[in-house]
Amino acid sequence: MNANDRADIIQLLGLYADIADKKEFTELPRLVFTDPLTLDFESVTGMPPMETPLDQYTEILRGAFAPFVATHHAITGHVVDIDGDRATIHAHVRAEHWLPEELADGGPNRWLVVGFYDNEAVRTADGWRLDRVKLTSTYQENAHLVGAAVPSE
Repeated sequence: MNANDRADIIQLLGLYADIADKKEFTELPRLVFTDPLTLDFESVTGMPPMETPLDQYTEILRGAFAPFVATHHAITGHVVDIDGDRATIHAHVRAEHWLPEELADGGPNRWLVVGFYDNEAVRTADGWRLDRVKLTSTYQENAHLVGAAVPSE
């Protein structure tokens, strides 16, 4: 494995976390993902894995993270396996999401997700990009806050 490739892939996961944590939905998604990409957040959302165009996923991210006043995604313990122009990345994640107090309705305002990412990346002409993202949640606190963040119709 090329040490530069491993460093580039770990940096890619840092940029992935920055999309939500910095709420930077304009330039970063194109530096992080392929178009289209496959997403698997079934352990958190209950939705089956799906392939989606990048622009559509960017808008989903923008809407999903809009209610939170802050988020923090710590992605650590990277295990990177590179085979030519493809890579698999297993990493630990601790993701915290804070709602404004008024949306918490007097209760806790922090949603915590702990688990693992098992992602896949591909080498492109522009560098490494994630083409498959899978989050496996092993623990959550206050998961009901996701519903509080979505306005009712």
